[in-house]
Amino acid sequence: MKTIGVVGAGSWGVALALHAARAGKRTLLWARRAELVEEMRRSRRTPYLDVTLPPTVEPVAELAALAPCDALLMVVPSHGFRAVLRDLLRALPAGAPRVIVSATKGIEPDSLDRMSAIAANEAAAAGSPLRFAVLSGPNFAAEVAAGLPSAAVVASEDAALCAELLDALGTPALRLYSSSDVVGVELGGATKNVIAIAAGVVAGLGLGHNTLALLITRGLHEVTRLGVACGGRSRTFAGLAGLGDLVLTCTGDLSRNRRTGLLLAAGKSLPEIVAETSMVAEGVRNSIAIDRFAEAAGVEMPITRQMVEVLYRDKPPRQALDDLMRRELKSEDSL
Repeated sequence: MKTIGVVGAGSWGVALALHAARAGKRTLLWARRAELVEEMRRSRRTPYLDVTLPPTVEPVAELAALAPCDALLMVVPSHGFRAVLRDLLRALPAGAPRVIVSATKGIEPDSLDRMSAIAANEAAAAGSPLRFAVLSGPNFAAEVAAGLPSAAVVASEDAALCAELLDALGTPALRLYSSSDVVGVELGGATKNVIAIAAGVVAGLGLGHNTLALLITRGLHEVTRLGVACGGRSRTFAGLAGLGDLVLTCTGDLSRNRRTGLLLAAGKSLPEIVAETSMVAEGVRNSIAIDRFAEAAGVEMPITRQMVEVLYRDKPPRQALDDLMRRELKSEDSL
């Protein structure tokens, strides 16, 4: 793999483009807005991260320009993943199977599909052969962009594809591990954002480290419960794409989801939070989708349900946490 395409020029997309360039790849970075592409070409800067784009990162405005890429990293919000992928597959010439790597964390709100299911459906509809993988792990975009030591998981049912991607994108700065558990890796990344909003609430209310440890542990329990019910493997949730990502997002100051919880604890409403930030936390949009997804799977996710009540039904954050603490006592061993 000599040429990598990154579809999406937000902070995570830019960070992955910088990483691919450092890995020695020619990198094409697609942005939806032509004016943003022109600005990146002119200034070699982006509005989302304080970084300079190297000459090996080429911003492009047309999806067809990604045709030479050996692998395409989809780094767009979950609610826009289907539309962008559909346009991408239409824009690319038919031929050998395309390598699509989802770096999107979430569930599509309307269909409740994971990104792997969307990719399979859209590829079939377009008559385009597809090789699919998902990239996830405990990574803040700014730290990956700065080249700080990090790690992630590449998951695919295609073991050969995993090996190719680890060889192409693994570096001493970003250590990659392979997995065949696509379901577990996808759901780990999708669900942890809602738990992180709750973690921000805990911190904002000044409830201490005991409460935060309790929340993270029980949050991991409900995330694992959902993943296993959907066919994921429990050990995946003890790894980078599960526990690692959850801890980072629940405790790191760069977490937009945690910051949302802090603002909720300070008495801000969701419309006020949305109005004062340029990038909405993915957990805000995904909380309802995950709640519905869990209900359809017959899985109880009490922390997620309480965050939906706080975000969309004006439930006081302190009352939501009190209700969680009053739940029926049970064995810790039960999933």
